[in-house]
Amino acid sequence: VQLQACGGGLVQPGGSLRLSCAPSETVFSIHVMGWYRQAPGKQRELVAIFTSSDTTNYADSVKGRFTISRDNAKNTVYLQMNSLNSEDTAVYYCSAVITSSNYVRLAYWGQGTLVTVSS
Repeated sequence: VQLQACGGGLVQPGGSLRLSCAPSETVFSIHVMGWYRQAPGKQRELVAIFTSSDTTNYADSVKGRFTISRDNAKNTVYLQMNSLNSEDTAVYYCSAVITSSNYVRLAYWGQGTLVTVSS
């Protein structure tokens, strides 16, 4: 199973982007799914996530600006990012804990998609 993330790009401050992420194949179940990011010279940090108890968690720095959502029929998670600023510039990684179609449960990371906020 691979996680396929897309939607990154260059956006001006105050602008918006939407990221999406989905497994590359049919899976049995998705337990946790969400987004992390890593800015240059910094550690990877949680941005937003659906937990195993079906709640959402957000980093304090994105609350009120970012919204995580999902389409269960498509096993796709989205990250709507509004009011972007330069501190949001980072590589965004999709992450999930998935039970595959052959009932193996593992944690997966996507390849990362670059978000650059600049005028």
